[in-house]
Amino acid sequence: MVSQSLKRVQMPGRTIAVGDIHGCAAALEAILDALQPAAGDTLVTLGDYIDRGPNSRRVLEVLLQLARSCHLVPLKGNHELLMLRAIDVPGNMLFWMQSGGLATLASYGGLSEIPPEHIDFVRECVDYYETATHLFVHANYDPQLPLEQQNEYELFWQHLNLLLPAPHCSGKTAIMGHTPQRSGDILDGGHLVCIDTYCFGSGVLTALDVASGELWQADKHGKLRN
Repeated sequence: MVSQSLKRVQMPGRTIAVGDIHGCAAALEAILDALQPAAGDTLVTLGDYIDRGPNSRRVLEVLLQLARSCHLVPLKGNHELLMLRAIDVPGNMLFWMQSGGLATLASYGGLSEIPPEHIDFVRECVDYYETATHLFVHANYDPQLPLEQQNEYELFWQHLNLLLPAPHCSGKTAIMGHTPQRSGDILDGGHLVCIDTYCFGSGVLTALDVASGELWQADKHGKLRN
């Protein structure tokens, strides 16, 4: 007979990171259908939900729904910064449009058609996230500084170069996006893993269980990759 105390013990859920979506709603929905996130799971989305791909509006709708069924930790990406700065300062609109924002506006039918809850969601996205074993950033990090001391360029804009950053001073494994891996394969540097696998182009969207290493991938049409 199982004791009542043991029945109350909750096994920890999965921590799953999702790479740059860039408006590829079909890929996101296919991956979520495959991994079936449960209430105890934590999904860390690494930013760049919008721009370039065909359906940014649907991506944000799906993420808002997902937040009701599991622990969603949405990070900001540089494209979310571009969107917010264009909304707040109209003089920034041209730069956003040139950086993929035209596709986002087309998915809504215009700037005035973006629902306030979508803008609020983007504003409330966090800059980074940490667990006991992993750190999650959109773009990159200074290995000598704790995450709360990182600057905007490192967190949102700096691509991974041929010389990868050293392990972070925390000793945690870094999970990041932003630097597109055009082959569709993740970049695993041991102390860091980049899972931007170029979904809006010829690659796939990647979700990674950071504990087990299990991958789920789908192309922009929603076809799962074995």
